[in-house]
Amino acid sequence: MEECEALCTRMAVMVNGRFQCLGSNQHLKTKFGEGYSLSIKLRFRVTDEAARLAQTQALMQYVSSTFPDSQLNDKRNALFHFRIGRTPGLTWARLFGAVERARSTYDIDDYSVSQTSLEQVFVRFARMQREPQEN
Repeated sequence: MEECEALCTRMAVMVNGRFQCLGSNQHLKTKFGEGYSLSIKLRFRVTDEAARLAQTQALMQYVSSTFPDSQLNDKRNALFHFRIGRTPGLTWARLFGAVERARSTYDIDDYSVSQTSLEQVFVRFARMQREPQEN
């Protein structure tokens, strides 16, 4: 998929012998993607486990209330990976603004926001694939 993103200006995806989509990489990501990926790394200044848990719970509550279609995909130590679903009116600016506003409140050390990858779009279509039926 990385080679396709780098070399192709238009792509098509076929499922069960039928075209499902055709367009530029950005068009496919925007139309068929599942939203955004948000990774947040917290800075734990306290060693107390209860305080860390409270900080973690507060961050997760903030993300879920700010982005109702969010889902925690992975949590390891101080690193959280959220999937933010496609919500009408959700823009890059709103997403970055919300995280920037929360940066000092929740002691966010680092974060990244990315769009659904082309590989994730392809996997979504691949789930629609069905086994050929024998006659």
